[in-house]
Amino acid sequence: MLRIVVGSHNPAKVQAVKNAFSGELVEILSLNVLSGVQEQPFSDDETIEGAVNRSRNGLSESDAQIGIGLEGGVVETKHGLFLCNWGALAVRESSDVFIAGGARILLPDVVAKRLLAGEELGPVMDDFTNRAGIRKKEGAIGVFTNERITREDMFSHIMSMLVGQYEYKFGQQR
Repeated sequence: MLRIVVGSHNPAKVQAVKNAFSGELVEILSLNVLSGVQEQPFSDDETIEGAVNRSRNGLSESDAQIGIGLEGGVVETKHGLFLCNWGALAVRESSDVFIAGGARILLPDVVAKRLLAGEELGPVMDDFTNRAGIRKKEGAIGVFTNERITREDMFSHIMSMLVGQYEYKFGQQR
């Protein structure tokens, strides 16, 4: 049985990993591991680094064969501040780390200004929506897409790309 560790207890992230491996004989555990980046990653590079660190730290703190790191961040462009999302799949028995990115959406100015002033997206979204735990449910992407894409959906898409790269590299056919 393949053991997989998710470097987070966030329900949207854990469910995305379960979705990617549904129907397969796997054991999935979640550990709250350090990302090694700011609470609010502020670039693609920093968000990728957080995902890679979570995947590797999950492996180092468990006996799993595969470590998964999923990280949300923001990236500043000339068009404004966008959500960005990245994932990493690390393989214990090799030096391979697969990386994939997800959907992007422009954040409203009222939210972007608060992030640029140093606040973190999760608490800002809770305040903005007047609801608690947005990051563990639909996420900002769900709020601003009228839940046509939720945080779980977005991370599930990333997981499909990660698992597909893993299968391609190690010769596993569907």
